[in-house]
Amino acid sequence: MTGRQPGYEERLQAFTGRELRALAPGQDPVNQPMIRHWAEAMGDTNPVYTDAGAARSTGRDGVVAPASMVQAWTMRGYAATVAPDGGTSGFDELVALLDEGGYTSVVATDSELTFLRELTPGDHVAVRETVESVSAEKKTGLGTGRFVTTLKTYTDQHGTTVATQRWRTLRFRPAPAPADAAPAPALRPRPAVNRDNAFFFEGATQHRLLIQRCASCSLLRHPPGPCCPACNSLEWDTVEAAGRGHVYSFVVNHHPRHPAFDSPYLVAVVELAEGTRLVTNLTGVAPEDVTIGMPVVLDWLDADPDLTLPVFRPAPTEAP
Repeated sequence: MTGRQPGYEERLQAFTGRELRALAPGQDPVNQPMIRHWAEAMGDTNPVYTDAGAARSTGRDGVVAPASMVQAWTMRGYAATVAPDGGTSGFDELVALLDEGGYTSVVATDSELTFLRELTPGDHVAVRETVESVSAEKKTGLGTGRFVTTLKTYTDQHGTTVATQRWRTLRFRPAPAPADAAPAPALRPRPAVNRDNAFFFEGATQHRLLIQRCASCSLLRHPPGPCCPACNSLEWDTVEAAGRGHVYSFVVNHHPRHPAFDSPYLVAVVELAEGTRLVTNLTGVAPEDVTIGMPVVLDWLDADPDLTLPVFRPAPTEAP
């Protein structure tokens, strides 16, 4: 049961077209140091992001920011986000109304970005967000809920739109578990599968570790993406990795705890023999025995009937 007041549907649909967050500029303009940090973190070696000469050789005036950074320029970090007047924002009001309907849980479902021009150092990005639609009530595997679609519009210092982001979330009422039912085993968190990476998870169900390859310049890349960072080609195919590599970096994860994992557990960046890297779990080894550069081999975790993931274990020691 929920505490809905009369006219709930009309009040909810009245949010269509309404501004949730007023235009707010990012804290800092587009700048070279943050572009460099982003490129290094993502392993993106495209020189147009860090080398002015290389960027000019492509017809650009100088270095540009990776398109996927557009949202990062407007994020508030750890600072609290409040309405300009200190009151509640349209977003707060929408969440309160959804809570009134019992839709107290949320999961993101997809994000669609459209880029209109490249950003360059000195650009100052701002963003505003409006509601595109609130769906009728639907039954989903997570529970009964509504899909809320918002549109973020990113503009530069001149007020010109540089990108848009259509963001869809499911606000839902979790289905109650039967009172006499034994608790189901906790499932590992589901990966965000989309058109760019579906092949990777489909290959995993067949115990095949597939790496995306540019069809134009043959560059291997992971995580998968729609465009080659080296030659900008949109054409690609895949190659199957041999399953050998070494530990490039790792952490021992203690918190936050999750019922699907035995804590502590090992999260590693493994560099494959093919040259690409991926984030994975290490198995069959104690945390204190892991070392940087340790040879590892591919194994498979059939977590549940709907999820298979690549993991790595120490490579067998060769006999002398």
